[in-house]
Amino acid sequence: MSIRSALSPYFELSRAETGSGAALRPMEGLRGLAVLLVFLVHYVSLSAPWRSDGTTLATIASGLHTVGNAGVDLFFVLSGYLIYGSLLGRPQPLRHFLRRRVRRIYPVYACVFLIYLLLSWALPSQNRIPAPWPEALRYIAGNFFLLTGFGATPPFISVAWSLSYEMLSYLLIALLVGALRLRLRSRRWRCLFFACLGAAAAFGFATFGGPARMLLFIAGIFVHEAMAGPVRHVPGTLLASGAVLAAWTMLLLPLALWLKLAALCGAFFLLCFSCLRQPDSLLAQALCWTPLRWLGNISYSYYLIHGLALKAAFMALALLVAPHPHGAGFFMVMLAPMLAATLPPAVLLYLLVERPCSLAPAPANACVLPAAHGARS
Repeated sequence: MSIRSALSPYFELSRAETGSGAALRPMEGLRGLAVLLVFLVHYVSLSAPWRSDGTTLATIASGLHTVGNAGVDLFFVLSGYLIYGSLLGRPQPLRHFLRRRVRRIYPVYACVFLIYLLLSWALPSQNRIPAPWPEALRYIAGNFFLLTGFGATPPFISVAWSLSYEMLSYLLIALLVGALRLRLRSRRWRCLFFACLGAAAAFGFATFGGPARMLLFIAGIFVHEAMAGPVRHVPGTLLASGAVLAAWTMLLLPLALWLKLAALCGAFFLLCFSCLRQPDSLLAQALCWTPLRWLGNISYSYYLIHGLALKAAFMALALLVAPHPHGAGFFMVMLAPMLAATLPPAVLLYLLVERPCSLAPAPANACVLPAAHGARS
């Protein structure tokens, strides 16, 4: 038996986790794409000592960093699609829903949080915890309970800010579905409501500021409504791909944040809807590439641990290659081995923590809910 065939059962998520039917494979690939984009952000940041400022390579790296940040936005769209669809599909008490969300998020997060605490003690030069113990306690508690994602204080785990957005979205969507009895409303009514809500939120964020990237969850809600509606015109590979490339290009331009987010909402809506509605299309099949799907299946574990693994890999690199400017060839050549270095910790975290603690079947009398992240969830 090959290693691939031996391990494949451990990397195949259930249909309740990523979707159902033919949409399962492209969903895994979309998660893999999202986490690869996030990897680019940290690779560009940590490789900076090996690049020169003001060069063409520096400009390219800056662009990759900007585009890579959209990986989190894609996770938000997928979360909105899955969580809203689950809540709309069947009644479930709020306490069961939130319990399931905590079970999905916290085992892996708590494990990585503990690793960061131990490293902060072992490596004082890398410690982000404030020195005075009252501030240290507030900082640690606020980060552990995901209360710092909307503030100016740097998070303890750099990517954990997005989990604050995730938890808030879970609560808000659940409250809206329950309070407005959205399961009993017509699809047209729901679409009109979320269109008005999105427009009002966008205006508020543009005028007063705030967590504007929450709008991506609404884009995911519209993906679900589009999937549940009658089959009419489905965006093809060229339209969906072109929209994503156009949105990424807009991220590089000096435009208002709300314009960039609007472009991402539209582009990722088209991308997800196209791939999930037409799983046999060229674009969907590209996302079904096995390594990308495997990465998507472990994406939550990878998302939380890859930054730490990548930093360790660059620290090891500094012992072999002095951190002084190199050319574009070095930047490109190091991309693959650095990506490879981040995989073993993520696989171990998935197999030892995420799969047994977060993805194990729920008790027969419990409400089961699709997870949002691989994200982050």
